[in-house]
Amino acid sequence: MSRDRDDKLNQDGDRLEFTLEEILAEYGVEERKESGEPIPIPLQPREDGGEDGPDLIPVPDRPKRKPGKLLTFPGRGAAPEAAPEEGPAPEAEEDPDGSCLEEPDGPEEPDEPEPAEPPRRPAEKVISFPGEEPEEGNPIAAGLRRLKEKADRYADHMFEEENAGESIEERRAEKYIPGVDEEEPPEERPPRRRRRQPPPAPDLPPLELFRRYGKGLGVLRLRTVLAFLLCLPLLYLTLAPGMGVALPGRLAGEAALQLFVQAGLLGAVMLLGIDVIGRGLLGLFTLRAGMESLTALSCALALADAVTLALADGGNGRQPYCAVAALALAFGLWGSAMKREGLRLACRTAASASEPYLITLDENKWNGRDAYAKWSGEPIGFGRQIQAADGAERIFHVAAPLILLACLLFSLLSSVGQQRPEDLVWCLSATLAAGASLSSALCYGLPWRALSRRLARSGAALAGWDGVTGTGGSAGILLTDTDLFPPGTVTLNGIKIFGDFPVEQVVGVTATLIRDTGCGLDKIFHDLLRSQGAIYRRTTDFCCYEGGGVSATVRGERVLVGSAAFMHLMEVALPQGLNVKNAVFCAIDGELAGIFALKYTLHGTVEPALYALIHNHISPVLATRDFNIIPAMLRQRFKLPADRMEFPAVERRVELSDSRQSHSDILTAVLCREGVGPFTEATVGGKRLRLAVRISAGLTCLGSCAGVLLAFYLTFSAAYASLSPANLLVFLAMWLVPTVLISNWVDRY
Repeated sequence: MSRDRDDKLNQDGDRLEFTLEEILAEYGVEERKESGEPIPIPLQPREDGGEDGPDLIPVPDRPKRKPGKLLTFPGRGAAPEAAPEEGPAPEAEEDPDGSCLEEPDGPEEPDEPEPAEPPRRPAEKVISFPGEEPEEGNPIAAGLRRLKEKADRYADHMFEEENAGESIEERRAEKYIPGVDEEEPPEERPPRRRRRQPPPAPDLPPLELFRRYGKGLGVLRLRTVLAFLLCLPLLYLTLAPGMGVALPGRLAGEAALQLFVQAGLLGAVMLLGIDVIGRGLLGLFTLRAGMESLTALSCALALADAVTLALADGGNGRQPYCAVAALALAFGLWGSAMKREGLRLACRTAASASEPYLITLDENKWNGRDAYAKWSGEPIGFGRQIQAADGAERIFHVAAPLILLACLLFSLLSSVGQQRPEDLVWCLSATLAAGASLSSALCYGLPWRALSRRLARSGAALAGWDGVTGTGGSAGILLTDTDLFPPGTVTLNGIKIFGDFPVEQVVGVTATLIRDTGCGLDKIFHDLLRSQGAIYRRTTDFCCYEGGGVSATVRGERVLVGSAAFMHLMEVALPQGLNVKNAVFCAIDGELAGIFALKYTLHGTVEPALYALIHNHISPVLATRDFNIIPAMLRQRFKLPADRMEFPAVERRVELSDSRQSHSDILTAVLCREGVGPFTEATVGGKRLRLAVRISAGLTCLGSCAGVLLAFYLTFSAAYASLSPANLLVFLAMWLVPTVLISNWVDRY
């Protein structure tokens, strides 16, 4: 049968493939399998005439075996590929003498049955390892063994996912690229509700405002001193009877004369403080009453009460509140003088530079938060902001009308309501004197003058209250190359040229790429360019890298400029044993061309400035373009708190340090000096001023409300002795102490 089929194949010339069923049927395997007889293996005649197993015929040019796949041999059907989940590809079998069996090439041979499984060894010859047998009756040992196996498996696979797919490039990037901070999307804030403000003042130049504030400042100081001097005899006349001190001359026996003298001294103080009285009355007529309005009314009612008591033959020993009202007016003059002096200093500082730096608090600048930015420009709006109302005045414009209304109602209830209309002037004088706080004019004037003096020494000037009104909460501050290292703190320490590159070419391409980056090294390389007689080159395909470098094409050559870490990333070979901490490397077409060693010197104001920013919850954001200024360099070289600074990605750093970016219309401060010192002084000082003024104004309003309530209770009860001018002076002096302490805190940072 087999020979007939072979002849048929030769006649047709086609290869006929046999199935496994046909082969088994030809050799009668099915019948033997049913009867249980052993299946004989067909033998082929050998060349020497004997009958033995099939000869080993090498297969010429057989394709190599790939892992996980089965090869298809000639004369057979294509074997199915092994699925990946079914395990690895079967390995080649070995014959008993150790040689590898090769599949024969040629006619189809019957498949050999799998050899029978070798018999197992007798159970009595199997020796168990120590520890296996006792576990059957010892659950603790079995549990410990399983726990140990789990720990071993965990230790083997612990770093598989972490290191899976990690290439050499990724490991190199982790080693040489500095870590950056990721930016969170900004939160949507509701629009701020702006209150109705009076018409803005004209935007006058700072120099003109400096001259205006300087005129009459000496006279104002003199009037303030005279007002306090006139308050001394008033205090003596008021406190002497209660303390048992005898008055000189005719004043000892004539009470009416004492009252007329007190009224005259109060009138003199009112003449010295006529500007305060005028502003207070103007606020009443324009419906923008403030603490000056309460002071003016207190002086007028105290004067009327003194005259009324003098005409009533001494008023039964009761003292008017002339000393309290005069002292409040004197403190008002002092506060006005200090505020004016601070405004004059701020305008002089702002006018001292022809091209000053401006500070603005830009909204949602970095990581969803506001950030201070420094940029060059004209101080447009400085004159308008510096003339606007301060923070204490804006708070008093809300609280003073309520206090004034309470004084009127309480006085009517205490006098008319108690059937004592003759005490109406006394009730009004007492409640207004208790409501006119001594510290109202000092809430802004005292800290403003102290802070303006400090900022003027460092070359900074705050742009009025509008510049500091939005400085609350946490914010960031954008620090550029020149902020951390102003001109003169970075110097060239040496140059080395490698290979056959001309010095002019290396210096020219390096200076060109440094100029295109816009970093703080531009002036250094510009001076080097001129000294070497080189020129700037025309570049194309300029690109910045996160690893601390830039690249561009100059006349068909690829130029790389950056730090040593950047050269490692770009696989540029560096000299062995190179120990240059801060340098600029230049490579042309993948070959190192030059090294420019730099020396960075930290200015003495940088370290305290950074600590002041961090202490006041202002996060430094490094918007640097110099690829050497990274957190690792600041921490290792200068021991700065780099972990408290934020370091954006390179594209965000370029964006945050761009001179063409948009800024807020409201100025925070004006600077006339370089460096991070004035920048920090202005931002920290403005934030502390805002906090101090709001706390002081809040305490002042609280003290005024408490004084009015206490005065209402005593006037309602007709407690003339308890509501004496001496007791009221002690009460008002106690509320003056917090304002002085808080004001002295503002400039101590």
